[in-house]
Amino acid sequence: MATVSKRGNAYRIKVSCGYNTQGKQVNKTMTWHPDPKMTPKQIEKELNRQVMMFEDDCAHGMVKSSIKFEPFAQQWFRDYAELNHKDTTLHREWNLTKRTYKAIGHLRLDKITARDIQMFINSLARDGVNMDNGKPLSYKTVRHHLSFVSTIFEYAIKLDILNYNPCQKVTVPRNIKNRTNAGKEKKIYTKEQARELLKMLSESTMMFRVYFTLCMFTGCRRAELLGLEWKDFDYTQNVVHICRTSNYSLRKGMYTDTPKTEKSNRIIALPPEIMELVKQFKLERDIYIKEMGTQWNDTERLFTAADGRPMHVNTPYTWLKKLCEKNNFPFYGIHTFRHFFASAEIEAGVDPVTVAAVLGHSTPQTTLSTYSHYFQEARVKVRNVIADVLMDNNEQKTAV
Repeated sequence: MATVSKRGNAYRIKVSCGYNTQGKQVNKTMTWHPDPKMTPKQIEKELNRQVMMFEDDCAHGMVKSSIKFEPFAQQWFRDYAELNHKDTTLHREWNLTKRTYKAIGHLRLDKITARDIQMFINSLARDGVNMDNGKPLSYKTVRHHLSFVSTIFEYAIKLDILNYNPCQKVTVPRNIKNRTNAGKEKKIYTKEQARELLKMLSESTMMFRVYFTLCMFTGCRRAELLGLEWKDFDYTQNVVHICRTSNYSLRKGMYTDTPKTEKSNRIIALPPEIMELVKQFKLERDIYIKEMGTQWNDTERLFTAADGRPMHVNTPYTWLKKLCEKNNFPFYGIHTFRHFFASAEIEAGVDPVTVAAVLGHSTPQTTLSTYSHYFQEARVKVRNVIADVLMDNNEQKTAV
């Protein structure tokens, strides 16, 4: 609400515009000088109009903070992101600042337009931006940049510094989607390859045999499996509880965290054979701990270094790569097991809601979007199954 004070022949109008990032109230003022020929009644009427116009300008962002994007983003990191975001998310956001600050960091928040941001986003979609391959940045990376900028503006709105987010009018060029994803189709093991890999694992170290078997039978993320402890297994119900992750960052080293999203905290059913394999692993681990004596670092984790310390997040990747090379077997990384599990579930006719719950996706829409191709294939198979049931071969040929 505005306050008005008379100063000589002029009127000073002050409007509160919320608080800045230091928690101090932000006030905007203007001075109105009435025409000397105006009557007191005319002055009163025009003054009320000036007050309403100024309040409206403040409410609609016509009068804004003069802080620049980079220092405000740095305050956002300190006052919000570092207190609320996971370390992996923070690391990605810090990486996004390099190009973002260079493009718009020097501009005032209230002066940045949708056109400024669109030009920045378009520049990321041009050849040569990716120094590694001379191509544009990937579609996903460009979206991350736009999302980062948008988050900063949303925070400014929340603090009543601004009331409009120009990112709402910005789009990511879709032409880079196919260009940057060319040759990047997800490589997934076939069922035959998966069986062959299980056979290779049966002749390997028990710890890695269990790790990669669980990869295939749960679809869990790498960090979720590394965070597993013996108490997470219920041998009566044949289920495993996914409730923590084991991660690594340059700032923290190895550390334990909660799963990626709220829905990632979940319970997954396992075949009895897999539970028996975990039991066998526990028996072997107990014997190994006794042999290690005081050299063993006490832990409840399944997957550890040789002395019981947390296993590094890259160790499973390196171990599997060597195993595949030794056996002349295709190596597609670790995350491919998550895709394999999802594709197998979808092919078996499991609905998107259930697949999302098992994978720990925040919403079924994430699952539908990520694995749309497999759901489409599953629908075609369902259609063909119904055709086989209701039509004979001649009718099918006629229909085709």
